[in-house]
Amino acid sequence: MGLNSKIIEAKVMHDRSIPKRNRFRYGIFTFQLDLDELDTLNDRSFLFGKNKFRTFSFYDADHLHFGKQGLKENFLEYMKEQGVKEKVEKVTLITNLRVFGYVFNPVSFYFAEGPNGDPICAIAEVGNTFGEKKLYFLGKESLEQRGFRKKEDKFFYVSPFVSLDSEFDFYLNPPSGDKINLRIDAFEKGKRVMVTTYTGKARELTDLNLLWMFFKYPFVTLRVIGLIHWQAFILYLKRIPFIRKDEGLDQQRGLHLGRR
Repeated sequence: MGLNSKIIEAKVMHDRSIPKRNRFRYGIFTFQLDLDELDTLNDRSFLFGKNKFRTFSFYDADHLHFGKQGLKENFLEYMKEQGVKEKVEKVTLITNLRVFGYVFNPVSFYFAEGPNGDPICAIAEVGNTFGEKKLYFLGKESLEQRGFRKKEDKFFYVSPFVSLDSEFDFYLNPPSGDKINLRIDAFEKGKRVMVTTYTGKARELTDLNLLWMFFKYPFVTLRVIGLIHWQAFILYLKRIPFIRKDEGLDQQRGLHLGRR
């Protein structure tokens, strides 16, 4: 029987328009995981490991933690805190895995479904290079025809080139068939300053496909962090004003997730 979990071969695009134009697009691969299938993947695959070192490893500790044992249990605990009362049948997570032990996730996406496959909520788990994470919750009131849409105050240090009091505008479409289509815009003082899109196509999560993706995009998580720093250097050369981490600490609000 086929699994819901997939490999996603994707294109990530950033397009900054203010105060100076900077646009780039690059290819990566990432994962679409059914949180109920992690043990099965661990048992079936030589390359995938759950909470153990393998070529590709998923660790609960790399994601949200609300005092429970596994990631799905922690996710459900967080949903309770958000006032969600519907029964959750399935949780899909779009995220990077550790590759030879290293991972960086600029953002991971969770989608919860009810018993009939009806969407309940989406969550963006945004991370920065200082090891902090912050959750942005999109509930049923955010659900539109194609997916979840919500504008939310950022108040989190992500990029030194985007102000802390800016806004994220999320367009999060639940995975449909073999397609992924996600978008986050950044607004400053009511003006869109950046568009970020993540579009991709799913393929079966097998050892053969994992090997193919590894050789096509070697050490992909190192590639992600390397490109982040390279683009930051380009923005610096373009003299884009930047914010240091220790500036505006009063505007770095919300739960920075770790063990509690």
